[in-house]
Amino acid sequence: MSNLLIIKHGSLGDLIQANGAMEDIKNANSKSHIVLLTTAPYFELMSKCPYIDEVLIDKRFPRWNLFYLHQLKKKLSVYNFTHVFDLQNSSRTKFYSKYILSKSEWSSSITMLRQGEKKSDFDEEPVLERMEAQLQKSGIKTNNVKKSNLSWAVVNIRNITKNYFNGKYILLFPFCSPKLVDKKWPYYHVLISQLKSKYNRKYDIIIAPGPNEIKEAKLLNAHTVLDQGRSLKIDQLISLIKDASFIISNDTGPAHICSHMNKAGVVLFGSHTSAHKVSVETKKFKPISVKDLNLLKADTVMIEVKKILN
Repeated sequence: MSNLLIIKHGSLGDLIQANGAMEDIKNANSKSHIVLLTTAPYFELMSKCPYIDEVLIDKRFPRWNLFYLHQLKKKLSVYNFTHVFDLQNSSRTKFYSKYILSKSEWSSSITMLRQGEKKSDFDEEPVLERMEAQLQKSGIKTNNVKKSNLSWAVVNIRNITKNYFNGKYILLFPFCSPKLVDKKWPYYHVLISQLKSKYNRKYDIIIAPGPNEIKEAKLLNAHTVLDQGRSLKIDQLISLIKDASFIISNDTGPAHICSHMNKAGVVLFGSHTSAHKVSVETKKFKPISVKDLNLLKADTVMIEVKKILN
């Protein structure tokens, strides 16, 4: 049995989007042992993924940490990987291709470029189209790369949600990474008031904050869903998204989960990128795109919500 390596460090949204590609790789190599190299936050979730046979953690220490690089190379060399599917396509993984796993056959956004093509131009294409092109260049039949199936990650969270609501709910994701504040729309408090005025008898308003967002979430007039005071695990979050009636989100990891689970909702974009480039738009999950999120009024968002949510 041959060993194949998939590299996808994160973030959450990127990892979710790569799930379909992982399924295609596994289907094309059903007799191979598929190993995922990722980061610690995603170890528990991806250990349950049916397309992955084993998960390894990359601590991603600085490249001047030669001791760590030596240990990583030693750990990976044991597997004698015949192929590496680099779904991260970062400067770090490019370094790995030269110095850590140079003996393996690599599939990356660089190796699939045709003569005369530039990686910078290729990187401007939508992320799922890039991933599809990379796999096809590697001889992988791409049936699932654009539609990740997350049903394997769904768990029963009724023991949690019963403490907050009993019926239908609108789920909000008003936060983003502290390093990406330009993705954060500042008027969720106004929107929540408008949602309650319009839909309070039919829907509860729910927020599921990350570990560093709990304090801020409690300042908003909505149910802050936690598991014994802690933020939900990723599989619990996926399950909460699955049963939501409608979702309103910034351009964050949960938005990508919503997209791949075919949920109804809206996702808010400023000038940082576009819904087309990050492959998040669906027939039911619609982007609202503006040049400056600070100028996007809650009234405008409500108009779009009413178009979709009865």
